[in-house]
Amino acid sequence: MIRLGLLFSIAILLVAQSRTSLMEEVGKDNLPAQKLGIDDLVAVSVYDAPELTRSVRVEQDGTIHLPLIEEGIKAAGLFPRELETGVAAALKSGEILVDPVVKITVVEYHSRPIAVMGAVKKPVTFQAVGAVTLLGALARAEGLSDEAGTEIVLTHEDGAIERIPVKRLLNEADPAVNFVLHGGEEIRVPEAGKIFVVGNVRKPGAFLVRDGSEDSVLKLVALAEGLAPFSYKQAFIYRDKQEIPIDLDQILKRKAPDVPLQVGDILYVPDNKGKRLTATVLDRIAGFGSATASGLLIWR
Repeated sequence: MIRLGLLFSIAILLVAQSRTSLMEEVGKDNLPAQKLGIDDLVAVSVYDAPELTRSVRVEQDGTIHLPLIEEGIKAAGLFPRELETGVAAALKSGEILVDPVVKITVVEYHSRPIAVMGAVKKPVTFQAVGAVTLLGALARAEGLSDEAGTEIVLTHEDGAIERIPVKRLLNEADPAVNFVLHGGEEIRVPEAGKIFVVGNVRKPGAFLVRDGSEDSVLKLVALAEGLAPFSYKQAFIYRDKQEIPIDLDQILKRKAPDVPLQVGDILYVPDNKGKRLTATVLDRIAGFGSATASGLLIWR
């Protein structure tokens, strides 16, 4: 009798082990465990009950529905293992199975989007699966573009905003600003400001302003590779639709002080005819420069 009881106990143990190992085998390729959300797709596996084994999506009310169970089972906000407990309890209370063994594996996450946009090489939206850092998210977007400014704007799911200096994150590799992301974040990389140089210069263009150093008429004329022949002695700065005349000839000869420039300024160097810019032309220059990836302006 004792031997029979011992054999019976061993048999129960072996069955339990086989059930456990089978359920682990079913879920061995699942995604990293994270709390579930609406639209996530999960595979529900119930041992010895193929009619209950299927993939279901978390519905808008945060529940999943299975055959033979009348009410939805709460899933949103739970880890997969917590959902396993909930499904098993529902099967028991519904008197469908006496001792259900349930395995939940995540097939797809759709509730944890991270969006990366702005001055990056490849704007992208992806799901936060596993550990995702700010640097990892930027790598998904193939890094910053040449037009990137000096900061990264990170908006959290709750609306909180972080402004992270690019230099601190990338150049200094400061781990304090390499935030761990959980889904629901928006990463925006604003473009650097531009100063436009047009007219009678060798290389008209929209020149990026990044490092916060002072930009001036002399510096921008140098970036434009100097004046073209037959330039007018006077130039004009257009700022917020205001025209500011400057004595370019005296500035170049160091007989007048250099004039600082601001982001968004248009420095116009006329030819010797001295023609001014109209409001329509100013709008076209600003619009063209902001819409052009390279920032290059062809002036005719």
